[in-house]
Amino acid sequence: MAEQEAPTTVPPQTRLDNRSIANVFYEVADLMEINNDDSFRIRSYRRAAEALEALPRPVSELIADPRKLLEIPGIGKGMCANLQELFREGKLRVHTELLEKYRPSMLELLKIQGLGPKTIALLWSAYQVCDLAGVEKLAREGKIRELPRMGEKQEQKILKSIEQYRQVAGRFHLDEADRVAEKLLAAIGGMPGVEKITPAGSLRRGRETVGDLDILVTGAIHENLAEREAVIDRIVNFAGVIEVLARGENKVSIKLRTGMQVDVRLLPPDSLGAALQYFTGSKQHNVTLRQRALKMGYTLSEYALARLDNGERVAAATEQEIYARLGLDYIEPELRENCGEIEAAAEHRLPSLVRIEDIQGDVHMHTVETDGRNTIEEMAEAARARGYQYMAITDHSKNLAFANGLDDRRAAEHIRKIRAANHRIEGIRIFAGIEVDILQDGQLDLSDDVLAEMDLVIGSVHSYFQMDPQQMTDRLLRALENSHISFLGHPTGRILLRRDAYAFDIDAVLRAAARHHVAMEHNAYPDRLDLCDRHLRLAREHGVKIVINTDAHHTSHMEKIRYGVLQLRRAWLTKADVLNTRSTDDFARAMKRQW
Repeated sequence: MAEQEAPTTVPPQTRLDNRSIANVFYEVADLMEINNDDSFRIRSYRRAAEALEALPRPVSELIADPRKLLEIPGIGKGMCANLQELFREGKLRVHTELLEKYRPSMLELLKIQGLGPKTIALLWSAYQVCDLAGVEKLAREGKIRELPRMGEKQEQKILKSIEQYRQVAGRFHLDEADRVAEKLLAAIGGMPGVEKITPAGSLRRGRETVGDLDILVTGAIHENLAEREAVIDRIVNFAGVIEVLARGENKVSIKLRTGMQVDVRLLPPDSLGAALQYFTGSKQHNVTLRQRALKMGYTLSEYALARLDNGERVAAATEQEIYARLGLDYIEPELRENCGEIEAAAEHRLPSLVRIEDIQGDVHMHTVETDGRNTIEEMAEAARARGYQYMAITDHSKNLAFANGLDDRRAAEHIRKIRAANHRIEGIRIFAGIEVDILQDGQLDLSDDVLAEMDLVIGSVHSYFQMDPQQMTDRLLRALENSHISFLGHPTGRILLRRDAYAFDIDAVLRAAARHHVAMEHNAYPDRLDLCDRHLRLAREHGVKIVINTDAHHTSHMEKIRYGVLQLRRAWLTKADVLNTRSTDDFARAMKRQW
């Protein structure tokens, strides 16, 4: 029997803030899922937590008047009673009871793929196990497979998921970090004394996943104590904060409910360039840059580039002047990984990196015909609104039954619908395409007759990821021989922080792609970013062109293209390396293997 843990409660008479109450409500919702409670009740707790996080004033100021509490969106009579109980007792009975029954450590188990609420409850009922180490021990002892609806395969999957979770714990998708940065900007931007808010660190460099989030804030707050304290108060009360790790005059560190740590530094404007260069990194880039500075008689820090002999500041306000003083062309943040960028900057041979404005079309998207959420017309109008010259509808083929994939007959009919929409909608070219499955034997999921009618064909692997590396390589090489394939979609099959890439000989595949004039996709959706920056550089070395897409299943997904462009830039790619920077006619020819 596991040793009982004391429930987490707030001592009576303690002044409750919105953040701590929201955390209690979130925990109740998660534990209710394990308890298999009514889904409506679970949603009501989460809605109440979100409402409290967004509330601009302390709920403690409203607690004495239930009518004011009920005016908060997401707070009904039941949640009103819960709030009053929290302020009266310092704890919530349902929260205490659930923690006594299930233990707080169970909340972490919900993050493990293959461990849903029902499985967690089953493990607790059978073995009284409630934490990650305990579940791993059960799996290694072969005890999970003995439970109902479980088996050896599920047991091994749980072990692999635990291993993957430990590897990626503390990492976050690029768009998640970006959203936090945008919300923080909205929270403190415009406050007295705040002039500029700039993300730094791995987010600014466009790393495919982000650990800690670094934010730099500059302005008169450095000189005005009252304004600085007001900004600091706003930061520590930011929505989602569960812990304040540090609170000083120039730095505030907070931890969010997701586990993300956010470090905010308050700086004078005249040091922004030096601070931005320093906190953007990478560590290896900065070490090499500081060594260069020392050889030239300077010292480089987060405060300034200064002379070694007398400490005179020679550059600090902008990054551009720092690099120039060191005899270097300006190095874009995405390149700062100590991969030859400093030498290239000294020799004036840095590439002119591709920009988001260069992208003329998004040519991988899905509609309601399969697993998308919008019609052909809605996707086309959204693409036109982004200023694209062209786009492509590329719904799934029949092998993806769960996505309602198209067979030959439906695919042919879908082509006609796309062609009709292309005639009706002005200002953008709508290509008719398909994302066709590459089957286990390397054959394609639709007939050659239907594929020949398409403007472009994306070949993608969606099954049998665990094949032997040589078999997977042969599968891809066989697919590349089909004359209808325009490019390979999300070529390694990885899903960031969840699924590793399948194993294959990427050099052999890229050589074949170059020979057949088949492009490689960079799937810009933040949970894929596939190909990665290293493989993008390798593709360029092999002479293989890239097509960047969002794999959009909704009109809102198209804006994710910016995260993919960051990866192209990290790979040193230029406009010439990317096929969908070309004009409509040139792109159409490229999709028929005429680069």
